[in-house]
Amino acid sequence: MLAKRMIIMLVAVALVFGGVIGFLVFYHYKRDQYLASLGFPPQSVATMPASLQDWQPQLEGVGSLRAVNGADLSSQVAGTVSARHFESGADVKAGTLLVELQSADDVGKLQSLKAMAALAQITLDRDLKQLKVQGVSQQQVDSDEQNLKNALALVAQQQAIVDYKNIRAPFDGRLGIRQVDIGQYLAAGTIMVTIQSLDPIFVDFYLPQQSVSQLKVGEKVRAKVDTFAGRDFAGEITAINPKVDTNTRNVQIRPWLQNPDRVLLPGMYATVDIDVGAPEKHVTVPSTAIAYNSFGNTVYLIDDQGKDEQGHPKLAAKQVFVKTGATRGDQVAILDGVKSGDTVIVAGQIKLRNGSAVIVDNKLLPKYDANPAPVER
Repeated sequence: MLAKRMIIMLVAVALVFGGVIGFLVFYHYKRDQYLASLGFPPQSVATMPASLQDWQPQLEGVGSLRAVNGADLSSQVAGTVSARHFESGADVKAGTLLVELQSADDVGKLQSLKAMAALAQITLDRDLKQLKVQGVSQQQVDSDEQNLKNALALVAQQQAIVDYKNIRAPFDGRLGIRQVDIGQYLAAGTIMVTIQSLDPIFVDFYLPQQSVSQLKVGEKVRAKVDTFAGRDFAGEITAINPKVDTNTRNVQIRPWLQNPDRVLLPGMYATVDIDVGAPEKHVTVPSTAIAYNSFGNTVYLIDDQGKDEQGHPKLAAKQVFVKTGATRGDQVAILDGVKSGDTVIVAGQIKLRNGSAVIVDNKLLPKYDANPAPVER
C-alpha cells in the first residue's frame, strides 16, 4: 500500500515538473518567434551615385621654398658702423650701398700708396728717357718697372680693404630685418641683414626613383601653400638632380614658381602637383564611403528589393569588396567592385551589416571635392 502511494506521488510530481518545463519551452519558443518576426528597424543613411570622371594622373611631393638668390650679408673685415642706408623690408637693386664702416685710416693709407705708385711711375718715365741717350742701364729701367707694379698691387690691395668697408646689395631683392646699428662694432663675418630674391622662387622636393622616368625639365607644375588656401602657384621644373639619394632612393626635383606679388617666402613648405600622362576615366566615390580594413576595403551599395506590403520602397545595404586607386581631394578612384551609376552609401554605414534594411536621407551629404579648401571664418 505504501509503495503504491509513493508511485502515485512520484508520478504526480513528474507531471507537475513536466508541465512547468513544457510551458517554459513553449514560452521561449513563442517569444523568439515573435522577436524574429519584428526584425531590425531600417537604418537612416546618406547615398550618392558612383560617377565616371576624367582623372588626370599626378605625382605629388612636399617640399620647401627656396630663393633663387638668397644671402645673409656680412662684412669681410672688422669695423665700426658709421652709416646705414637701408630700412628693414626694403626692396633694393644690385649695387645699392647698405652699410658703411669707419674707414678713415684705410683711406689715408690708400692715398699714401697711390702717391708712392705715382712716384714710381714718374721714376720709370724719367729713366725711360735716360735710357734712350744711354744715361741709365736697362737693368735700372727693369727695376723701375717692377717697383711700379709692386706699388700698383699695394694700391689695389688697399682699395679692396676700403671697398670691404662699404657693404652693397649683391643682387636685386628684398631685405630682411636689420641686425646692426650706427656706432656698433662688428667682427668680421657678423650678419647685418638677409636679402632674398623672391620672384621667381624655387621649391625643392623629393620623389621616389620610380617617378623619374615620368618627369622632364620644363614640365608644368602647380604648388599649394596652406598659408594661401585655395590658391595655386604655377611654375615648371628647372632641374632634376642627376644623383639618387642612396639612403632613401629618392631624387631631388627643383621647379620655379611664379611669385609676382612676393607672398611666397623662403622656408615655407608647399605641396607640388605634377600632371603626368594622358587623362583616364575612373569610377569615383567619396572617401567617406570606404571602410579600410586589413582583410580588404569595402563599401555598402543600395540593393533595391522592390516594394513592401504597404507599397513603400524596400531597400537593403549590400557590402562589397573594392580595389581602390589614387585619391584626389575627397575623391577616391575605384578600380574594381563598383560600377558607374551604383548607389553608394556615404554616411551612416557604421551601424550597418550586410542585408540591413535602410532608408535614405540625403539632407547632410559629405564633401565630394577634387580640390577641397578649408572654410574661412
